[in-house]
Amino acid sequence: MTNWPALFTLPKERRNRHRIHLVGIGGTGLAPIAKVLLQLGFQVSGSDREHNERIEALAVLGARTFVGHDASQLLSPTTPQRPDVLLISSAVPEDNPEVQQARAWKLPVIKRTDILGPLTAERQVIAVAGTHGKTTTTAMIAHMLTQAGRTPGYIIGSEIPGLGFSDAGEEPLFIIEADEYDYMFLGLHPWWLVLTNLDWDHPDMFPTPESYQDAFRRLLTQIRQDGAVIYCRDDRTLREWEHEGLLKSGRSYGSFRGADARAEDIELSPDGARYRLTMHGREYVVRLAIPGVHNILNSMAALLAVQTAGLSIDEAIPHLYTYQGAARRFERKGEARGVLIIDDYAHHPAEIRSTLQAARSAYPDREIWAVYQPHTYSRTRTFLDQFNGAFSFADHLIITDIYPARETPDPAITPELVVAASHHEQAQAIHTLDDAARFLLQMLKPNSLVIILSAGTGTRLGPMLLKGLAES
Repeated sequence: MTNWPALFTLPKERRNRHRIHLVGIGGTGLAPIAKVLLQLGFQVSGSDREHNERIEALAVLGARTFVGHDASQLLSPTTPQRPDVLLISSAVPEDNPEVQQARAWKLPVIKRTDILGPLTAERQVIAVAGTHGKTTTTAMIAHMLTQAGRTPGYIIGSEIPGLGFSDAGEEPLFIIEADEYDYMFLGLHPWWLVLTNLDWDHPDMFPTPESYQDAFRRLLTQIRQDGAVIYCRDDRTLREWEHEGLLKSGRSYGSFRGADARAEDIELSPDGARYRLTMHGREYVVRLAIPGVHNILNSMAALLAVQTAGLSIDEAIPHLYTYQGAARRFERKGEARGVLIIDDYAHHPAEIRSTLQAARSAYPDREIWAVYQPHTYSRTRTFLDQFNGAFSFADHLIITDIYPARETPDPAITPELVVAASHHEQAQAIHTLDDAARFLLQMLKPNSLVIILSAGTGTRLGPMLLKGLAES
């Protein structure tokens, strides 16, 4: 079907005649879209390299899923109808057999940036963009609205207790975590755009800070005429854009004077955070069940966003306190023999520093072991100098092998290089997760805290340590 966007204008009862196949269906980018497509009434099928919980959840909802990539999966006894369109993740290469078969059949092969416009064309989109904090801010917005009885659609890049990772929703409002990688977010035309911060990232896609910022500048031009931007005034680049007039009619938040919403009298504890919110000439006491100054900023962005969606601040604040966090975002995996294990997605130096600062503030008396799995060779190479001081809030530091993700290994980029760049007195390289687990199980004492910093396979370490501690 060459005019595939027209699929989204069909009545729901006719959509089940049409099939969308997703290559990379189990990933954090495509799995949420797959669920929304199922709820909208489409046939959904897809493949991925490995089975995971997201694929399992989609299969329960009716998706036909395959482990491994094979052209036969586009037309088989279990899938007797050719797909109308192939949706692929950014990591899928052109020589993928399913992509090649689709090309041979002259089927449309699209990416997230292509589908998000048609998917949200009739919705009021609140898009959450920025280098850090997207998942938490998006989740907070969706959580407060649903707790208040609203039924928005949403797409979130992580599993959220009580929300899952997406929902088609029943009302016009649609909340989406707007990922900049592969220019995905340029498929959107937001009603309101939330900008959390702008630290250069993804050097494999954006070779310079200027190219990275240019993508966000382009996104600003796509805001609807009846919408505006919500932005963090603590971010230097966003303050510069404010002075340049790029953020007209916007609403700002942060701890700086002049912000429309400002946090003061901040208190941090193991149970979360508390602060005084000043906005519109009024003051509110806000409590969070998750720690960290960065989450205070995320919460202010979320409060401004739900206010634009018609939820009062007075009603939103109690719901905000019931937000318990997202998977792999300062996620407490468990405690055994007095050792607490926390799993976090941080992989950029700025995120690492914020996460470890939150850990130190929340657990000032614990001995902190940070385990960092560097994410991609290009990011590690480009930001090497920024690792100096990024781990300063940890007592001990372990650097494992680089997680390559979509990249070809670079033998010049090693854990030892990151150890040297960190300038941490108690840093060492331990290449494999299994070896890191064995070492930690020998070294950990009661009242220790292990925080795993990884956007890759490092998350496996938490269960390994808890199992080993329970058996020791």
